[in-house]
Amino acid sequence: MNDSPGWASPGSAPSDEPDRGTEEQPTPAADADGPAAEQPSPPNWSKEQPPAGQWSSPGIPGQSGPAGGATRARAGSIPHQGGWYGQPAGGPPMWGAGWSPAPQAAKPGVIPLRPLGVGEILDGAASTMRAHWRTVLGISLIVAAVSQTLVTVVSGLWFQGTGRKAAPDGSSTPALRQAMRDMADTLAGSAVTSLIGLLATLVATGLLTMVTSRAVLGRSVTVAQAWQDARGQLLRLLGLLILYPLMIFAIAAAGLAPGIILMATGTPEAGLLLMVFGGLAATVVSVWLAVRYSLASPALMLEKQGVIASMRRSAKLVRGSWWRVLGIQLLSFVLVALVESIIQIPATLIAFVLDGQSLMDWANGTADSAGWTFLIAMGIGAVISSALTFPISAGVTALLYMDQRIRREALDLELARAAGLPGYGTDTTSAAAPGAPTDTSGDPTPGS
Repeated sequence: MNDSPGWASPGSAPSDEPDRGTEEQPTPAADADGPAAEQPSPPNWSKEQPPAGQWSSPGIPGQSGPAGGATRARAGSIPHQGGWYGQPAGGPPMWGAGWSPAPQAAKPGVIPLRPLGVGEILDGAASTMRAHWRTVLGISLIVAAVSQTLVTVVSGLWFQGTGRKAAPDGSSTPALRQAMRDMADTLAGSAVTSLIGLLATLVATGLLTMVTSRAVLGRSVTVAQAWQDARGQLLRLLGLLILYPLMIFAIAAAGLAPGIILMATGTPEAGLLLMVFGGLAATVVSVWLAVRYSLASPALMLEKQGVIASMRRSAKLVRGSWWRVLGIQLLSFVLVALVESIIQIPATLIAFVLDGQSLMDWANGTADSAGWTFLIAMGIGAVISSALTFPISAGVTALLYMDQRIRREALDLELARAAGLPGYGTDTTSAAAPGAPTDTSGDPTPGS
């Protein structure tokens, strides 16, 4: 049975029951040697019966009914949450003419409270930026500016004086040793800048997830409130973001190790072939695990869970929807890459012009090391692109998490109660599940 709730036709009978329409009942045949079988006596109906209900097709006034007279619409339709609109009072739902259109889902915030489509998830992330642009852009700009300033300073100091030119002829340092030293310096600098970027992603994801959770309920949030809601989980989120690269590295090492060992033992052809197949297998497993645990971050932030518990939660929500989650995450990645390229390509060209370097020299590997002007121009472009892409990636992931919970756990009902919509119970304290976390104002979070 599918874990997600399905869409059943209203009033349809179960598949193992016969049709309950009016059918002509066969009359028992009389026995050849005796009278006909005794029939059960009909119930004693009251002599004063109300007239049978009559229906008319909507929008066609004056239409004649079966009895030749003008028909009238039967009153008493039942408009209720979770029910079927246009159904007659006190009777089963009727198909055909006379049905009212299905009501639109409630939308207290940036998304309608129902299962979402791909476009609605992307639009919800963009709507969060538009509706709460001061908070969203404030968080993104602060995080991006601080992180890119650190990256620019580290890059300028770490790689200062290390050019891309090869060692001149007659140098006392062998070319291979110099190449290994330059590679080690590059890897060390990249590790430092990657750690800074990881911390920036950590803070931005945690804060923007809280902003998105409030935006779903139609409530505003300040930077201080988002920080207060998120700071208790940032260390756990750091552990989660560190565990991801370690897991991918371990899988890649396990896939490539047999080929490397075989090449070291003196059979390079077989070792290279084994490395190729091992690398492909490691890539497939890594992608599968990355999608499986892609919703762990919002689960950790909104449900206040630990690292391992949030990964298990993500695996449960993704189960049965792996391809759908992969497609949405890929679309989000392509959108983020497109925005980054639109900003970074002009920033790179401006950096080359201001620094006085040639693109051809840079492509041929004969250019000098990047100067401060080049690094500052590139850093400004990175700040602008990060300020726009942080909300997209964090918003899509948070809304995809909520969509999966709506499909599997009817989270839309809890969100409607938390938003105070009529008909769902306006008491916000009863909207959260027992033990669910609440924010500082006492409102339950969508992770309840």
